[in-house]
Amino acid sequence: MRVLILGAGPAGLTAARTLRELAPAKTIDPAITMVSAEASPPYSPPAMADHFLTGREETLYWQGADVCERLRTEYRAGVAVAGVYPDQRQVLLEDGSYLDYDKLIIATGSRLHAPLEGFDLPGVYNFKSLAAARELVDHAKKGDVKTALVVGAGFIGVEVAVLLQELGCAVTIIDKLWVMPNILDEETAELVRCDLEKRGITVHGNTEALRFSGRKRVKGVKLVDGEKLVADAYIAATGVKPNISFLDNSGLDVDWGVRVDNRMRTNLPNIWAVGDVAETCDRMSGERYVHAIWPNATAQGEVAAQDILGYSTHYAGAERMNSMKHLGLPIMAVGAASGSETLRWRRGDSLRKIFLDDGRIVGFRLTGDIRGAGTYRSLMLKGTDVSGFGEDLLDPRFRISRCVSPEAVYH
Repeated sequence: MRVLILGAGPAGLTAARTLRELAPAKTIDPAITMVSAEASPPYSPPAMADHFLTGREETLYWQGADVCERLRTEYRAGVAVAGVYPDQRQVLLEDGSYLDYDKLIIATGSRLHAPLEGFDLPGVYNFKSLAAARELVDHAKKGDVKTALVVGAGFIGVEVAVLLQELGCAVTIIDKLWVMPNILDEETAELVRCDLEKRGITVHGNTEALRFSGRKRVKGVKLVDGEKLVADAYIAATGVKPNISFLDNSGLDVDWGVRVDNRMRTNLPNIWAVGDVAETCDRMSGERYVHAIWPNATAQGEVAAQDILGYSTHYAGAERMNSMKHLGLPIMAVGAASGSETLRWRRGDSLRKIFLDDGRIVGFRLTGDIRGAGTYRSLMLKGTDVSGFGEDLLDPRFRISRCVSPEAVYH
């Protein structure tokens, strides 16, 4: 059985590892090939900041730089995918070569989504690949970049800003809303903004960029109000979208991402999609969406591999969950950022907010003191009625027994 995996991120690599681990029990010895547009060994995107600051490679190459050799996986690095032809069971690479497959896993990740004119001008950096990030960091370490302007205050934008500030750059972030608007409510975001400002990072919310200006090279960022901002380096961090343009005319059911069922199967036989490209159902709401986070990607990679090998399996659904480790202020954001009822507790820089609908947790935001996150998540996923706990639910020491009753709270 020839298994072709497009992409070497967490989802694709997890699929390869799971195939190799579980195949012997099925007396199958799959021939696995993995293709990556990047020239490096498979790496962990969340570990890039730590790698650039410390030089450590053990977290960057999270399964080891020799992982493909150990998994007996042929690794085609540094070549992108140009097209998929399901009828022929072939994939066309940009170097003109074709690869045949019996089973295909699409795990090509996400790319920069920058709906701004000039985002592709030379001098506009992004943090969506190790090579692109390394180029920016090298310039900063050499002293070529003393000031940086980050357009977009989402998760990636904040991470890049913190990294560059620690490398000695004067950093400004702009966003048309507030800090990390996709995962944080305004009150929690304000605490993050204050923490960034304490670090020396300038944050301008309610500031909308119109375009990156320049002809042959970027010279500044033009704002909607007419003002122009200039810096030594410009970083586009305006969001990401699934990297699926090569699937045009493939016959796959594609919306924002590749639509899959609860076994990560696409609408076409012998093709699965996992990770940042997979449009799956939300575990809480049932709504379809693409949510690009590590736990979702690895879980989906496991399910796809299990299904290929004939194991009975299913994907429980995607979760909305993020944590920020590089700030001085720990943050845990899980589930929805609003509900019909909000439980709130604040003391200084510590803020705890739990959002409820019909007495059940639909999301929570913990800032400063993130104790209890595991308990809240468990209650949320189980759909437990927590209305009987009242304000006690906010206590960082909140614990609950398996019987799930108000009497099970311990202080």
